Amino acid sequence: MIYFVRHGQTEWNKVGRMQGHIDIELNSEGKKQAQIVRDKLCDIKFDKVFSSPLKRAKETAQIICSQEIIVDDRIIERYNGELEGKLKEEIVTFPDFNDPNDTRFGIEHLNDFKKRIYSFLDEITQKYKHQNILVATHAGVCLYVRCYFEGEPDGVLYEKYKLKNCDILCYEN
Repeated sequence: MIYFVRHGQTEWNKVGRMQGHIDIELNSEGKKQAQIVRDKLCDIKFDKVFSSPLKRAKETAQIICSQEIIVDDRIIERYNGELEGKLKEEIVTFPDFNDPNDTRFGIEHLNDFKKRIYSFLDEITQKYKHQNILVATHAGVCLYVRCYFEGEPDGVLYEKYKLKNCDILCYEN
């Protein structure tokens, strides 16, 4: 099985600030959330553990299990350009994050974002068949993990695929 975990809460999650590549640590609530995931998954022996290079994902993985963590840049959150660090309420016009042609504010091109995530998923599903894998990553990445395993949702209803902090997705590999 492959277990995907969105990182625990950060102060920026709490106040509604756009993160992206900005390297924010977990807050105390985020650490508690990761401990709850650790307790839920305590009976599972992971063969490999992967994490985004960002602190919030690595810290989540470290709390869940104490083994070696393989950092993989392909599962870093989508780059949000000029929007990073801004409060969502400050942003007058949001780009359409689901439109591959909308790269306003310097956000990472959707096709590039999906390509790197799918490259990672292709590799781990082929290389680690029938092994237990833990992947600590981000909301945007998990959204396209769901698309990869479950198919793209109809229309632009991607919000239904979005995970909360420390939600877990499980898929057979």
